[in-house]
Amino acid sequence: MTNTKEIASRRRSIDPATCERDYDSSEVEFMQALEQYKNDSGRRFPTCSEILTVLRSLGYVRVMPCSVAAS
Repeated sequence: MTNTKEIASRRRSIDPATCERDYDSSEVEFMQALEQYKNDSGRRFPTCSEILTVLRSLGYVRVMPCSVAAS
């Protein structure tokens, strides 16, 4: 369940006049990389696979949780 402090802090990060929010540095980096991909490829609407390629180019990898051996 989300507490009221979290909700209030989320509301403050959205500009009510423009509905724009403050993005953290990793979000800005991703948005810029995706825009660059769209400009380079000429595709306005990249597929999920293409978006995954952009994420991987930024260094994101899926980390699988370690499985605990049952004894």
